[in-house]
Amino acid sequence: MTENRNTIMGCSLGGLLLALLALHSLPQSTEGSNILGVFTSHSPSHFIVHMSIMKSLAEKGHNITVVSSLPPKVTHKSIKHIVIPLTAEEEKTIHGGMVDMVKQKPSIWVTMKSIFSSLSLLIHKQVETLEDKRFTDLYKNKENKFDVLFVGFFFNTYQVGLGAKFNCPIIVSWMGPPMNMVNDIIGNPELSSVPQMQISVAAGKPMNFQQRVANFFSSNGFKLLGKILDFRYKGFYERLWGDDKSMPSLEKAMKNVSLVFCNSHGISEGPIRPNVPAVIEIGGIQVKSKADALPEDIKEFMDNAKNGAILFSLGSNLKGEFFQPEVVSTIFKTLSSLKQQVIWKWDDPKNTPGKSANILYKKWLPQDDILAHPKLKLFITHAGKGGVAEAQYHGVPMLALPVFADQPGNADKIEENGYGLRLELTSLDVKEFKEAIDEIISNPKYARNVKNFSKLYRDRPQTAQELVVYWTEYVIRHHGAPHMQSPLVHMGIVASNNLDIYVLAALALYLIFLINKVVWKFLWRKCTGKSKKSTQNKKVKKQ
Repeated sequence: MTENRNTIMGCSLGGLLLALLALHSLPQSTEGSNILGVFTSHSPSHFIVHMSIMKSLAEKGHNITVVSSLPPKVTHKSIKHIVIPLTAEEEKTIHGGMVDMVKQKPSIWVTMKSIFSSLSLLIHKQVETLEDKRFTDLYKNKENKFDVLFVGFFFNTYQVGLGAKFNCPIIVSWMGPPMNMVNDIIGNPELSSVPQMQISVAAGKPMNFQQRVANFFSSNGFKLLGKILDFRYKGFYERLWGDDKSMPSLEKAMKNVSLVFCNSHGISEGPIRPNVPAVIEIGGIQVKSKADALPEDIKEFMDNAKNGAILFSLGSNLKGEFFQPEVVSTIFKTLSSLKQQVIWKWDDPKNTPGKSANILYKKWLPQDDILAHPKLKLFITHAGKGGVAEAQYHGVPMLALPVFADQPGNADKIEENGYGLRLELTSLDVKEFKEAIDEIISNPKYARNVKNFSKLYRDRPQTAQELVVYWTEYVIRHHGAPHMQSPLVHMGIVASNNLDIYVLAALALYLIFLINKVVWKFLWRKCTGKSKKSTQNKKVKKQ
């Protein structure tokens, strides 16, 4: 009996030890880590994605501090927010730039031109945000310790230096799929087979000749732009931290980036391309798995929509006052003539385009929750990445009216893949606008296509929120996870493009050519020399 008791105790102790060893071998908890987010871009749509990342981490018990130029629309009780806003004059300048873009036919080149002219403030203001005392106090106060730092990317690569300033690893958050300037940060290879964001290719299809030509010039244009910006970045870096001898060079600071979170999902959205492990795709991070209850007025308006409802929103950057009066009039005449109920995002509810029983104007909209409503039949959108992702997640067909940046490319993809149609906002007329709306609502193929896509978009081993939490904690656990870095991060332009090998091969071929030339010349002389002697001998004999 005693032996049995001893045996049982031994087994129990052995089991306990095994359990303890198993627990010890699990990844150490990073609950309660201190995380800093620096999001200096003045784009509300970008900021929603960045804040959705922060909210996912706050919900897991992490302590979050966020610095931005915008007040948050997505927040959490565990997030401390420091807002360093633009002045009224600066806001006016940005609005002027937006108005200029709205008047022109949308293209990536119009956007780039505006960013480096009327909207150059968007780039320079980010430097000023980092110079503000409210921000500098964060690192001057030595009691502030952060385990990881997030940087929202928008023409601000020099901000990777903040990793050295706060002595912690860097994670970059980017609004779209992997692209040239983001790929450079983490050594993700650029491939000619991968279309740039403004090139629309149907899922599973390669680019045709015309698209490859456009992609070639676009890719090289972005590379040239990157080189021009690199010169600016060095100037900004020097301006911010040139007097701090403890700071590394910008080139060295670039090697401190651990991950890039990209707001994309290549498996469903495309393009299919290889990515290094440091690219983590979190497309749809801002979409809630379960919709919140709608405000009572919007809920009642949609519930009573016998013929369905339409959501009309051109995003947070574009205000009604930016558009030509005739464009606004065209939109109102069309929407007010529909039998569907229309929710129209309009910034000044006291000064609306007109009154109609089927239109509800709202300054702010819970867009994701509205798109989840079963009676919503159509989303009329500017084709911003965030809104498109939400509509695709909920299986809502779209009518795209793109204006700038990645919107024209997104709009083309909507049409190319059969999720809706695209029209030009600047040349919109009532007839074509109404016909497009009727076509999308009455033809079931658009809803069917986007609902099929939604199944792919949702089918993932981990949600976007779970990926954010896992990989952020992974970087913290492994002190920046340098083992994940691509070798391209540590290779210069010569090594990464094998230019030295091409030079060596060219020299070797040239050397072979010279040796061959000497050998053949020698042989030729030998042969022609014998021939001459033979001829001379024959002549002597004849004489």
